[in-house]
Amino acid sequence: MLVGRQAEQQALDRLVAAARLGTSGVLAICGEAGVGKTALLDDAVSRLTETRVLRATGHESEREVPYAALLQLLRPTLGSLDGIPPRQAAALAGALALPHGDDDAEGAAGPGRRDASDRFAVGAAVLSLLCRYAEDGPVAAVVDDLHLVDAASANALVFAARRLAADPVVVLLGVRSPEGDDVVSGLPSLRVGGLDLAAAQELLRAADGPRITEEQLGRLHRATAGNPLALLELHSADTDVVDSVDAGLPLRVPRAVTRAFGRQLTELDAAPRMVLLVAAVCGAELRLITAACARLGVDASLLGESEDRGFIALQGGRVEFRHPLLRAAVYSEASAEDRHAAHRAAAAAIPEADADRRAWHLAEATWHPDAEVAGLLAAAGGNAVSRGAHGVASRAFERAAQLSPSDDERAALLLRAADTAWSAGDGGRAIGLLDERMRDGPATPREDDLGLRAAIAARTGSLRTALELLMAAADRRRSPDETLVSLADAVHATFYLGDARTASALADRIADLLPAATTPTSRALGLMASGMARTLAGRGGADDIRAAVPLLESDAELQRDPRRLAWLMLAPLYLRDASSGARLRALVDEVRGSADVGVLPVVLFHVAVDEATTGAAWARAEADYAESIRLASETGQDTERAMSLAGLARLDARAGRADACHAHGEEAIALCAARDIHVGEVWVAHALGDLELSLGNAAGATERFERLMALLGELDLDDADLSPAPELTDALLRIGRRDSALAVAARFHAQAAAKGQPWACARAGRARGLAAGEDFEPWFESALEWHAQTLDRFEDARTRLAYGSRLRRAGRRVDARPRLREAFDTFAELGAVLWRDHAAVELTATGVHVRAPGEDATRELTPQELQVCLLLADGRTTREAAAALFLSPKTIEYHLRKVYAKLGIGSRAELAAALAGQAPPP
Repeated sequence: MLVGRQAEQQALDRLVAAARLGTSGVLAICGEAGVGKTALLDDAVSRLTETRVLRATGHESEREVPYAALLQLLRPTLGSLDGIPPRQAAALAGALALPHGDDDAEGAAGPGRRDASDRFAVGAAVLSLLCRYAEDGPVAAVVDDLHLVDAASANALVFAARRLAADPVVVLLGVRSPEGDDVVSGLPSLRVGGLDLAAAQELLRAADGPRITEEQLGRLHRATAGNPLALLELHSADTDVVDSVDAGLPLRVPRAVTRAFGRQLTELDAAPRMVLLVAAVCGAELRLITAACARLGVDASLLGESEDRGFIALQGGRVEFRHPLLRAAVYSEASAEDRHAAHRAAAAAIPEADADRRAWHLAEATWHPDAEVAGLLAAAGGNAVSRGAHGVASRAFERAAQLSPSDDERAALLLRAADTAWSAGDGGRAIGLLDERMRDGPATPREDDLGLRAAIAARTGSLRTALELLMAAADRRRSPDETLVSLADAVHATFYLGDARTASALADRIADLLPAATTPTSRALGLMASGMARTLAGRGGADDIRAAVPLLESDAELQRDPRRLAWLMLAPLYLRDASSGARLRALVDEVRGSADVGVLPVVLFHVAVDEATTGAAWARAEADYAESIRLASETGQDTERAMSLAGLARLDARAGRADACHAHGEEAIALCAARDIHVGEVWVAHALGDLELSLGNAAGATERFERLMALLGELDLDDADLSPAPELTDALLRIGRRDSALAVAARFHAQAAAKGQPWACARAGRARGLAAGEDFEPWFESALEWHAQTLDRFEDARTRLAYGSRLRRAGRRVDARPRLREAFDTFAELGAVLWRDHAAVELTATGVHVRAPGEDATRELTPQELQVCLLLADGRTTREAAAALFLSPKTIEYHLRKVYAKLGIGSRAELAAALAGQAPPP
C-alpha cells in the first residue's frame, strides 16, 4: 500500500507521460534505506501501459562482477543488437561476454574484447540499444538498488541516461542515500523523505500488528523520522520494543530496522534459516541456490517456509527478498562458520565458465592465506581490467593480496590494486594501497611504486611532491632507459610548475643519458622531454622535439599505454607548425576513447589545447575542456582541472565571452595559486589581458601584460610562446607609448628568432609591423609567410587585421580591403565576436559595406547543437552523427529541429550554407 506519496507519484506520472510523447525522462529516486523507493518504482511500473519494461536490481553478491546488472537489464533487448553501430555492438557484446560478429574466430583478443574496455563505446551502445528498442514503442528502464550495482554497469547506464533527450524512453533509478548519491550526481533526482504523521498513521492502521496509542505513534514517528519500513517493522515487533524508543535521543533507523529483522529471523529453525542464508549469498537465481543447498546437504524447498512468513517471494525461477535490509540481516546475523560454508557451496555450484563469481565466493569463504584462491582472484582482476572495470579489478587484486601467502606476491598484487584504482580515477584509494604495501616492506617507498605515487601527485595538484618523487625514482633506477622515463615525467611536472631552472638542469641530464638509450620509448620520451625543457628555458629545443616525432609515431608500445597518450600531443603543441603532428593527432583520436577514466582528464586537456589553436574546432575544444573539468573534478585531479579552466579562459577571451573568461579565470587562479601551477597563472593573465584589449581597454590590457612579463621574468620562463609581447606592443601603441612599444617588439623579435619556430616568428613580425614607421609592409608580409606554416587561424587573422589597419591609416584603402575582409571572414567563422567587430569597423572605414556586426544566427546555437550541425553538414547521416556524439538518432533529429527553428531554415542544404556564412540556396 502506498500512502503519503501523491507528489512523488505525480512527478513520475508526468515523466512517463512525456516519454510516451517522445521526450525522454530520467529520474533518480533517492533516499535512505526503507524510505519507500522500491514501492514508488513498483507503483510507477504498475501504471505503465503500452510500455515495455526493462528491470534490474542490484545485488551485493554481484557488485564485483563487471556488467552483471547491465546484462540483467538489457537481456530482452539483445535481439536488437545488430541494429546499432557495429563498433558499439562489438563493445557491448564484449562487455557482456556475448558472442558477436567475428569474436568467436578472433577469440578474446578480437574487436569485441578490445572495445569492451572503451567506457564511452559501452555507454554509447547502451544508449543506442535502448533507443533502437524504443523505435517499436515506449520503453521504461527501471533499476532498483543502483548503489549495489557493479560500477561498470552503473557507469554505462548513467552515461546513457545523461544523453537521452528525444526518444520514448524513461529511466527510473532507485538509489540509497548517501551510498549511491555520487553515482547519480548530475542526474535529475527526487529526494524521498519520511512520511508525515498523518500518512504514518494511515500506513500503520492498514498494517497488521498491535494497536498503539497516539502517544506511542508520535514517539515511533519521531524516532523513525517517518521511515515507512522502520515504522512497519518496529510496529509489528513486540510492544516493549516500541515503548523502548526514547523520544529524547536520536535513533539510526537502519540499525533499529536490522534489529527488528533479526528478531523476526529467530522464528525460523536452523535448517530453513541456513537455506535463507544460501539465498542471501547466491543472489536471486533459484537454480544456483538449489545447487548450493544440495552441496550443503540442506533442502532448498525449505525456502517455502520463508516465503510463507513473507521474507521472500519466489517467482519465475528467482528469489527476491522483501527488502535489501532483510537480506543484509540474514547475512549479518549468521555465524562466520555458516557464512563461509554458504560461500563455499556457492563457489562449488557455480559453473566453471563463470570463474570470476566463483573466485569471489571462494575469497569470502577463506579467512587464511591461500595461494590457489589468491591466484583465482587475481585472474578475476585481470578479466575485469580487460573489460574496463578497473574499480572491480582493484578490489580483486587487493583481496588477492590479503590471501596470498607470499610476501613478494602480496607486494605485487597491492601494486596492481593501486594501479587499477588510479585507472578508475580513485587516487586516494591508490595511495592508501601503496601505503599498505610500504607498511609490509621497507620504511621508504619501493622503487617500483615511486612512479605511480608521482603520477597521482602530479595529476592531483601536488606537483612539487611529484617532482621530488620522480627525481628520487630517477636516482634509484637501474638502467638508463628507466632513468630517462622518470626524468621525462619530471620535465612534464616542471612545465606545470613553470620551473624553467629545474627543467634546464634536467635537459642536461637527459642529454648525457640519451646515447645509452636502448628502447624506442625511452628515446622518444627523452628527446621530447629534452626539447620541452630547453624550450621553457629559452635554449632552443625544437630540434629534439622534431627528432622525437617519428619515434612517437612508430612506437606501438607507447601508443598502447593510455597514460602516455598526452605525450603524443605534446610535439604538435610545442612545435605549432603545419607540417608536424598530423599523424600524432590521428593516433590520439583513434585511441582516446579507450583511455581509462583516471587518464582522460589529461588527454582531453591536451586535445582541447590543440583544438583551440588549430583550424576552426573551437566548439570541440570547448566541449573537451568542459569534459576534462568535469572528470577532473570527479576524480580529484586538480592539476588538469586548473589547466583546463585556464585553457577555457583563453578560449573565452578569443571568442569575446567576457563573463565566462573572468569566471573561468578566477576559478583557475584559485587552484593554481594554491598548488604552484604557475603556467596556469600565466595562461589566465594572458587571457584577461587579451580580453581587455579586445574590449578596447588598452590601458587595462597594458597593466595586465606588464605584470605578466614580470611574472615570466621571476620564473625564468623564456619561451617566446608564453610571452604577451605582441599584444603588449599593440596596447602600448594605443595609449601613445610608442618608444616602449618599439623596445618590446624588438626584444620579442630577437627572442622569437632564437626559437626559430613559425608561430613565434609570425607573432614577432606582427609586433614589428605594428611598431614600425612607414616601412611596416615587409614585417607584415614576413609575418604572413610564417603564418602559412602554422595552423592557428586566429593569430593569422589578428595579423591581417593589424596589417589592414596600418594600410588604411596610410591612406591605402583599396590595398587594405582584402586583408581586412580576410580577417573579418576568419573571425566570423571562428566565432571571435569582438575581433570580428573590430574588423568590420575597419572595413567600413575603407568604404566597404559590411553586414551589421550583430550576432549571426549560428551564435544562438549551443555547443552540442553546433557539433550536430557540423557533422551533418560534413555529410554524416543521422545515425553516424549519433554514434560520433554518443547520442541517439532521435536526439540528433531533436537538435536539428531546434537548429532549423533558430536559423529559420528547413533543409540540410540551407544548414550547410548557413554554417559556411553564405546566403541560403533558392
